[in-house]
Amino acid sequence: MLEAASLKMGSVIRREGELFRVLEVAHHGGSGQFAGFIALKLKSLRTGHIKEIRLASDEKVEDVELTRRDLEYLYEDEESFVFMDSETYEQYNLPKDVLGKKSVFLTPNARLPVEFWEEQPVNVIFPEVVELKVASAPPGLRDMETSTYKTAVLENGMEVLVPQFIETGDTVRIETETGKYLERVRQKK
Repeated sequence: MLEAASLKMGSVIRREGELFRVLEVAHHGGSGQFAGFIALKLKSLRTGHIKEIRLASDEKVEDVELTRRDLEYLYEDEESFVFMDSETYEQYNLPKDVLGKKSVFLTPNARLPVEFWEEQPVNVIFPEVVELKVASAPPGLRDMETSTYKTAVLENGMEVLVPQFIETGDTVRIETETGKYLERVRQKK
């Protein structure tokens, strides 16, 4: 147990039987008769929902230490994604709602860090940026400004807005948190 005032961004706490990652911490000092408080923005590791709470600065919270292991993504079934430990060949199922929208970035045989709590997988750590090929993109409009975007379909089936100069076959960088286009990858010649 630790005091709410000592929480930092990225910490994992247990509250009401559920695990939360701390996304934001704001310390508010008290004045006069009003005591200070800590405003927290939390993300549920089970559902991905975000909630905001207020705690007294000296209120105790249960901190949780997660362990990480690199697992290989195998496949998905109706309810979950299946990962395997390459050393022990043990398989783990993660419910689909744990990954949420980021599941489009899973590719077969990809090795990803998975966080465990009490020997159960609770979260997958995706890289901040992934590189994907453009499967199809309409031709660019020459008379349009460079700030005009068009919709392209990536190799994973995801649709993303890209600048007019992006063509089918290009490789682009996509931010995994937002799913937005960042830049075109220059091909080495």
